[in-house]
Amino acid sequence: MNIMAQTLQDKLAILSDAARYDASCASSGTTRRDSRDGKGLGSTEGSGICHAYAPDGRCISLLKILMTNFCIYDCAYCVNRVSSNVTRARFSVDEVVSLTLEFYRRNYIEGLFLSSGVIRNPDDTMGDMVRIAKRLRTVENFRGYIHLKTIPDASPEIIAEAGLYADRLSINVELPTDRSVQAFAPEKNPVTIRAAMGNVRGLRTASKDRSHTGKRPPVFAPAGQSTQMIVGADGATDATILTRSTMLYDDYKLRRVYFSAFSPIPDSTAKLPLIKPPLMREHRLYQADWLMRFYGFDLKEITSVALDGNLDLAIDPKLAWALSNRHLFPVDVNKASREMLLRVPGFGTKTVNRILTTRRHRGLRYDDLLRLGASLKKAQAFVTCVDWTPGGLTDSAGLRARFAPPPEQLTLF
Repeated sequence: MNIMAQTLQDKLAILSDAARYDASCASSGTTRRDSRDGKGLGSTEGSGICHAYAPDGRCISLLKILMTNFCIYDCAYCVNRVSSNVTRARFSVDEVVSLTLEFYRRNYIEGLFLSSGVIRNPDDTMGDMVRIAKRLRTVENFRGYIHLKTIPDASPEIIAEAGLYADRLSINVELPTDRSVQAFAPEKNPVTIRAAMGNVRGLRTASKDRSHTGKRPPVFAPAGQSTQMIVGADGATDATILTRSTMLYDDYKLRRVYFSAFSPIPDSTAKLPLIKPPLMREHRLYQADWLMRFYGFDLKEITSVALDGNLDLAIDPKLAWALSNRHLFPVDVNKASREMLLRVPGFGTKTVNRILTTRRHRGLRYDDLLRLGASLKKAQAFVTCVDWTPGGLTDSAGLRARFAPPPEQLTLF
């Protein structure tokens, strides 16, 4: 396609499709709907609209696009690398501002997620992204959510300005280990990436401190920062990935680490795998991440039950841990601590909170647990209550098989 002849709709189709590889703005599932048949207004596909979760937990719609898929870098795993034979497009600052406002006025979106390939140099590209956010905030009085994907090689002054207009900044660490980054993205420097993340953390901390006069400095990236790493492009195990994510949370106070399953791309290097890893691997990593962030598990507990450093794809990591620590079960739901209840398979944080509230007034029975939201298919082997005990189920040899999916017969054709 001749770039000079591209319409705005052409650019939107190209640059919204290119943005789908970025998991830092996770989409939620929805039905496939559009108005190309002339009936109705709006679309849930093909126009760069994705569904993500705001810091307060609301599900919001965002315009998710790249400013351009031109790039001076040649990262082996990236479909938009300079040596890739893909159709290129580029939005101007005015076009991104106009698109965002038009989508917002039509109630299609509540915010913008903007990333970009690197054109000319990091400062010029990041500068254009900042100009977009600044125009939206200061000229158009845009109050919606803005997430900017930061280019770590850009100057600290430009990144500092970005945080004044964006709700969230994200800087990708790319891959789980420095060695992999050097092998697959030699033009990127892991030290520079971490320095940029540290700079964002420092600016966020400084923005919360009052001056000697009691005046607060301008708010900086109030929704924090996040990152993304690609899973399955190199030989890193889940234990390695989770070790790196734990360090990132601790060192840079990230709001979220996103995992993106590697997707094979055309004309890629022979060093990359030919097939993508199972999506269940990505899902298990998110579950493990959730357990460490909200359920009190530590890294060693999760990885100690991982076979050869990889999480069990057949069962979730909490159940895998419980099956390996049966000596701690069953627990009495009317007496167990909150910390122990959170380790019961089938109990979520809301269920545990409801259990703690209800048991102050009376003893809990089996049916009460159902009403409180427990998944007793998983939990019944690990708990006791007024009218339930699992007997020998907890230590039974076939307990894991009750939860693991049955084996599938593979075909030759």
